[in-house]
Amino acid sequence: MKLTIGIKALNEERHIERALQSALAAAERFGGEVILADSGSTDDTLQIAARYPVKIVQFSDLSDRSCGAGAQLAFQHAQGEFFYILDGDMELHSAFLEAAIPFMERNPRIAGVGGRIEEVNAANHEFRVRRQALQSDSAFYPARIDRLDCGGLYRSSAVREVGYFADRNLHAFEEFELAARLASRGWELTRLDMPAVRHFGHTIASYALLRKRIRSKHTNAAGEVLRGALGRAHLGRVVSRLSQIRNGALIMIWWLLIAAALIAGSFRAGWLIVAVMALVAPIAFLWFRRGTLAGAAYSFVAWNLTAFGLLAGLASKRKPPLAPISAVVVKAPPPAAWALSAAASCRSADSLG
Repeated sequence: MKLTIGIKALNEERHIERALQSALAAAERFGGEVILADSGSTDDTLQIAARYPVKIVQFSDLSDRSCGAGAQLAFQHAQGEFFYILDGDMELHSAFLEAAIPFMERNPRIAGVGGRIEEVNAANHEFRVRRQALQSDSAFYPARIDRLDCGGLYRSSAVREVGYFADRNLHAFEEFELAARLASRGWELTRLDMPAVRHFGHTIASYALLRKRIRSKHTNAAGEVLRGALGRAHLGRVVSRLSQIRNGALIMIWWLLIAAALIAGSFRAGWLIVAVMALVAPIAFLWFRRGTLAGAAYSFVAWNLTAFGLLAGLASKRKPPLAPISAVVVKAPPPAAWALSAAASCRSADSLG
């Protein structure tokens, strides 16, 4: 099979139909398959998905649930030569795969390729910052890059060479971690100058989103990535390329220096002024960078949570990332659907000569 599109989802009833329809339209052109890896949705996500000719798999043990485990579960069931990972709140541009697959076939050392990402929602500070990054970050323009955030198309053989698609222990940064393992074996990643997906992210208020990140252990992810890399070939890339590790370490050192200044100065006025200036300086920097005081305050809180999460992630328990994830097949597509899809692909190929 040429292509598998894996969709990871949890309670995506608002967006899952759009994701499924776009994935099926893209997969049909290659006689491919679509796999929905559900993390235990309690809304109508599964009921909506059941109307489509896709394979639906779900964790047997919901304690396995994480961003990394969802992506790995989809890959675990994939048969395609190429594997595209899509979130349940995304819409895939079918024309992207028509360009990406031939590109990868012409470039055998490319392990993964992405395209341009459109952030549809910017209702909170996190997604406003993301949108700004998408517009200015060179990593999102055609070039050799060090990760494929927001999904991409991967060469399945390259993924299997480095062991697994996503570390099941990670609550974020799973594609960065995969990219680091691939790069340690000489594989490359790139982006094409064309649209790949539209992302309909969280629309909840900024600090409500932060609380959600804490409950889901998203804030621990940098520490989880670092722990998983200890003693492995990709450790250097993780430490040098994942800014959350560097920022978290700097924030912890910064707090220690403030505490040391206060203790050394016995709370004398001069040392108190130094401590206050040290507290104000990063907020002033973030205010300049984000453009608003509210944005600066949000980033300041988020960075501090990341620092504490770095320690929590380092201390977290791990399951062997190579161990198969226990899952149940909720629904398998009828054979007729795949036969029709394959036939459509053959007709398309015949028409091209």
